[in-house]
Amino acid sequence: MRAEFICHPEFAELRPADVFRRGQAPLSAAEGDIRDRHILFRRKVFLPAAKRAFLRITADDYFKLYINGEYVAQGPPPSYPQHYYYMEIDVSSRLRAGENVFAVHTYYQGLINRVWVSGDLRACFWCELFADGKQVLVSDGLWRCSLHSGYSARGKIGYDTAFAVSYDSSAPEVGFEKPGFDDSAWSRAAVRKYADYRLARSPVPPLSVYTVPPAVLSRRGGVLFADFGAERAGQLRVEAKGRKGDRLYIRCGEELNPDGSVRFDMRCNCRYEEEWVLSGGTDVFDPYDYKGFRYAEIAVPEGAHVARVEMTVRHYPFEKRAVYETRSERLRQILKLCEDTVHYGTQEVFIDCPTREKGQYLGDLCISGRAQCVLTQDARLLKKSILDFCRSSSVSRGVMAVAPASFMQEIADYSLLFPALVLWTYKQDGDIGFLRQTWSCLRAEHEYFLRFCNAEGLLENVNEQWNMVDWPENLRDGYDFPLTIPVGGGVHNVINALWVGFLQAQDEIRRILGKPETGRTARAKEAFVSAFYSKEKGLFCDTPRKTHSAVHSNIFPLLFGIGTENEQIRQNLVGFICERGLPRMGVYMAYFALAALVKCGERERAERLAVDPRAWPRMLAEGATTAFEAWGKEEKWNTSLFHPWACAPLIVFAKGAIPY
Repeated sequence: MRAEFICHPEFAELRPADVFRRGQAPLSAAEGDIRDRHILFRRKVFLPAAKRAFLRITADDYFKLYINGEYVAQGPPPSYPQHYYYMEIDVSSRLRAGENVFAVHTYYQGLINRVWVSGDLRACFWCELFADGKQVLVSDGLWRCSLHSGYSARGKIGYDTAFAVSYDSSAPEVGFEKPGFDDSAWSRAAVRKYADYRLARSPVPPLSVYTVPPAVLSRRGGVLFADFGAERAGQLRVEAKGRKGDRLYIRCGEELNPDGSVRFDMRCNCRYEEEWVLSGGTDVFDPYDYKGFRYAEIAVPEGAHVARVEMTVRHYPFEKRAVYETRSERLRQILKLCEDTVHYGTQEVFIDCPTREKGQYLGDLCISGRAQCVLTQDARLLKKSILDFCRSSSVSRGVMAVAPASFMQEIADYSLLFPALVLWTYKQDGDIGFLRQTWSCLRAEHEYFLRFCNAEGLLENVNEQWNMVDWPENLRDGYDFPLTIPVGGGVHNVINALWVGFLQAQDEIRRILGKPETGRTARAKEAFVSAFYSKEKGLFCDTPRKTHSAVHSNIFPLLFGIGTENEQIRQNLVGFICERGLPRMGVYMAYFALAALVKCGERERAERLAVDPRAWPRMLAEGATTAFEAWGKEEKWNTSLFHPWACAPLIVFAKGAIPY
């Protein structure tokens, strides 16, 4: 038998749309009219008794698998069509001798965003089942298929991240996963004509998925209120009974309004309000997509009864192995805050937040990826994510800022940090095979940035990518260079400090792989000192005009050892960073500041910065249960209250960890 890529007939003849382009280039293939499709597949099959059975399965964009009425797994991790992940799942305990029912709920979102490679008119399902070494089931035209008519969209959430749902429990497809469901009216699945996937086995395990009850459940008039005690990523699951056509309104949020109601129109620009229409029987509201939230309220019509409220939590499997030693109770609280953020925030990718974007940014990966790897001492997800970004070089040799996704963005700061992240990851376990896999991308990235190298060996006018420095922009400590998009002409400090770090990491990787070094590092360091160091100030300045020294302009020279062979310069940089403190920068830059201090033997001073009441303790004072995107809720116009990139302490203060 040959497994086919099968789909709903609506997609059978569609050619894939090209959604890939350089970050600032116009989109050549706009989103089509096909969006928000919940597509169901079912198959009954008679199987002999088997000792071991495993299923290879994938879907575009996503699937949830049920066998004999029970939930089994979901996925796959987002990926590019030329290296599309399938999952291999042990289903030995799920099967029985005789009739077995396989039910799969797939989803094609159809939006250009950071979540998936979607909006490309690719929608399909693929699987093959092996029992005791024999192939016994494949995806083919014998499967039954139907759209799920119970789902309709109530508008988009976040940055076109998801659709808010109106769910009708009286839809005929409700209960499709149950063995006794009648699918005789469904059509046969179609075989997708233009299937251009190259399948690859996912190197990471399926998500952990489980339900938790609310810490507080109370009624306020016609509204049922739930507090789950802390923010998590998942879905609100509700069981209720009422009259056919009764409508319940479900609202979730990260915080409460002054009157105690749930702030569902959230500060992170997500509106979490959804509708549920009852069937007249006992119904379950279990939305397909996930959110980041702590609180929920359910507006219940008179006569309806809610029997159960739960949160279905989802995250990458987690087991803490790192050791932290500190006498500071405040730092222990900060470490716990960061640990929970990484624990519950890590999904199939290292998402920047589970609300607004839900995508994997390379800059976030540099922090949240390291933090998760340190915490668990398991580099599998980090390696997979790095290789995802390597594959983005087929779009831009300078590496995309978000991957894998159909949203195209390039950020020079992130790209320049990439080789150091690769090198750091290699040092966790010495996996030379992984390092070799990155080589062609790293070599192409070096060639890409050489195009912006001036006669002195510095980068000038890197105008094809956003020059970020730090974010939000009000936390750049007055950085004195116009960071327009595209950036203006001339050289500035941070991009060139990162260029030195880029070259240093490239050279070390090349030595490990037995390749010739770049031959540019020493010259770039000398040119950097000449261009940006002010003898009068004893500090590095933002531009060659040497009129202003932002803290950012001195963090990376300390981190990369630029000019710090001079002990006085080293002391000046350490003192300046400690005097300015973390509140003069964003939580993103705070990682590099703390790493620079710890790397040069200043752990105690780094610890004092971390416990500054205006840094992580401010989040705790404002009620954080997961780390914020900024030091306080009001520091950014769209602050996410669940942001794993704010977890630097997990990396720099772990016993035996490599800070950078």
